[in-house]
Parts: sequence; structure tokens; C-alpha cells
Amino acid sequence: MTTLEGIEAPEFELQNEAGETVSLKDFAGKKYVILYFYPKDMTPGCTTQACDFRDAQSDFSELNAVILGVSADSRDQHNKFIEKHGLPFSLLIDDDHRVSEDYGVWVEKKMYGKEFMGIERSTFLIDPTGTIVKEWRKVKVENHINEVLDTLKSLTT
Repeated sequence: MTTLEGIEAPEFELQNEAGETVSLKDFAGKKYVILYFYPKDMTPGCTTQACDFRDAQSDFSELNAVILGVSADSRDQHNKFIEKHGLPFSLLIDDDHRVSEDYGVWVEKKMYGKEFMGIERSTFLIDPTGTIVKEWRKVKVENHINEVLDTLKSLTT
């Protein structure tokens, strides 16, 4: 996959956990968007990542950034995940994988000797003009939030 850094982020309209339509253009000219794709609600790595974003929410807000999580999970599953872990940001439903494909994160994966299609853990930092200014692919959860925060700080100071 070639990098998306420096290009206009693919536009999207997805439903969130509350059934509201969220689009990238909702934030145009206003906020940085941290768009993070993750494989599945309630799994260990995804829970750690979501809770890391939750715990740094105020830091991101101070830097004029909004966090949006994206997976193929259902609205009910997103609501359970949010409620169980007190997540203060929206989780978007990409059940047809269209947006994941647009961002190049719907990929062939292997686990326990089986091959299947799924979301590759990835994060995109999109500036208020709609440009992808940084991307992280094949994200390792440990220390990822600090990398995103440090990059955002360097852009806003």
C-alpha cells in the first residue's frame, strides 16, 4: 500500500453508535481528526487501544482534535463497548468495509493458520483542511497514543 500522507483524506459518511451520520466534512476547517481503524470491539488489543485514547481524550481536545474509531462491528456491539469502557468518542460502523477499503486497511490477515479479510489496525491524522498529515499502519498498541499526541503537538505549536 502506498502512503496516503499528503493527500486529501477519502471522504466518508458512516453511522455512529447512536445512529447519527458522521462525515469527515463535519470537521472541515474546525478540528484535526484522529481516525483510527481497529479490528474488533471487546478484544484485548482493541480494548487497550480504545482505553488509551479515552485516557488521553483531554490532551487531544486541548489540541483541537476529535477521535473517531472505525470497525465493522454493529451498533449494538459499539454501544456495549462504549458503555463497558466509558469511551467518550464515537465509534463508526463500517459494516460493508467501504471506508476501510478506501483507506487501504481492509487486508488479508492470517491467524492460527487461517487466512481471512479484516481491518489492519491503523491510525490517520487528518488536518482541518482534510489532508492526511500522518498515518500509522500495522499499529502496535503500546506507546501508540504517545506517538499520535507527539505528532499532533508538533503540528499545533
